[in-house]
Amino acid sequence: MKGSARGSAVSSSLPRVVAASLIGTTIEWYDYFLYGTAAALVFGKLFFPNTDPLTGTLLSFLTYAIGFAARPVGALVFGHFGDRVGRKKLLVVSLLLMGGSTTAIGLLPTYDSVGVAAPVLLTALRLVQGFALGGEWGGAVLLVSEHGDQRRRGFWASWPQGGAPAGNLLAAGVLSLMTAVQSESAFLAWGWRVPFLLSAVLVGVGMWIRLAVDESPLFRRALAARQGRTEEKPPLVGVLRHHWREVLVAMGARMAENISYYVMTTFVLTYAVTHAHFDKQSALNAVLIASAIQFALIPLFGALSDRVGRKPVYLVGAAGVGVWAFVFFGMVDTGSFGALVLAVSVGLVFHSAMYAPQAAFFSELFATRMRYSGASIGAQFASVAAGAPAPLIATALLKDYGSATPISVYVAIAAALTVLAVLCGRETRGQDLAEVEERSAEGQPVDGGAVGKPAVT
Repeated sequence: MKGSARGSAVSSSLPRVVAASLIGTTIEWYDYFLYGTAAALVFGKLFFPNTDPLTGTLLSFLTYAIGFAARPVGALVFGHFGDRVGRKKLLVVSLLLMGGSTTAIGLLPTYDSVGVAAPVLLTALRLVQGFALGGEWGGAVLLVSEHGDQRRRGFWASWPQGGAPAGNLLAAGVLSLMTAVQSESAFLAWGWRVPFLLSAVLVGVGMWIRLAVDESPLFRRALAARQGRTEEKPPLVGVLRHHWREVLVAMGARMAENISYYVMTTFVLTYAVTHAHFDKQSALNAVLIASAIQFALIPLFGALSDRVGRKPVYLVGAAGVGVWAFVFFGMVDTGSFGALVLAVSVGLVFHSAMYAPQAAFFSELFATRMRYSGASIGAQFASVAAGAPAPLIATALLKDYGSATPISVYVAIAAALTVLAVLCGRETRGQDLAEVEERSAEGQPVDGGAVGKPAVT
């Protein structure tokens, strides 16, 4: 029943919750993308110096990919406790873990100082980053989704998604500034550490804002409803029993979104510098400009999904990125800075069409008592197969074939998988989150057993 009082009434604190989620996710993604950017530009030289440049970058991206392995673990742990004790508490923990590990990376000795211990320590801290991010995403988007109403959920829930381009913008911007004001030798000696150490300051700001927000009203009602129950099954059990179809849809929907993003924002730094002969500054500036454009576009695509549906917007993004992959590298190969900026920007426009409605789409698939677990599992387990190996696979394909065409084919295959998954999913626009709770409370599938059946509005 659309607009019911027991649904997701708009909270008076919604703008504050949105701001807290956006700032928190920006800081988390800044930390995470900072590693990826540094892996593309400097870690190969500092932690794997006894290899040729492309192999060093490949090994550096391997440590980058390892961090993704911890994200499903983070999704399971944070999802479980987030569905048991609340979204807000777990978001505070994730921010502290991410900020602490990122700051520690800035203090690490390099290979020249301690030998093989350096990449081992780097990998360990990357695992902590992955664990923290695995829990961050689900909590941040759910906190907003569960405060807002179904009519504009796509718009409001898309704001935490803006933390990804904002974090990438901040990471690329800080590194770009450091490379602009320093010589190559100074940057490799100590300048690369400054952006990582800056994380300690950002985390302090994020904690101050995040502690001020209220817990999700839907979660508080769900918590009160289960008081007195003697046998409450773990949220993971409920997800696998009642929502396995939705988990598969979410995982499939993430393939093109995740792979295209890391190819077009992280791998492109390596490709532009080593293959298309751009300088580091130009490559960073191109990603910086494109990320700024994406940040502005995400809420617009979120609002569009409230008008036409989550699936149509998502499908345009997936199909578009699959086609654009074949144009993307050709534009980079021209050696023109304008063409590089346009290539990355258009790629991120299509990515935004997938990423913006994703928060609301995934939130509307699961019941409140297992929503943190369901959304996090669907999103983060896919990242192991998608985002984790994307720069690694792209670098290996370039090394083996000396051409970007196999990389374009790789992105196109991912796009086809996402189109198929989204077509198999149900449209969730206008879904009352309280109805999802009621219809799944006794084990009834939220869609009546048919994955393709539209949500009740």
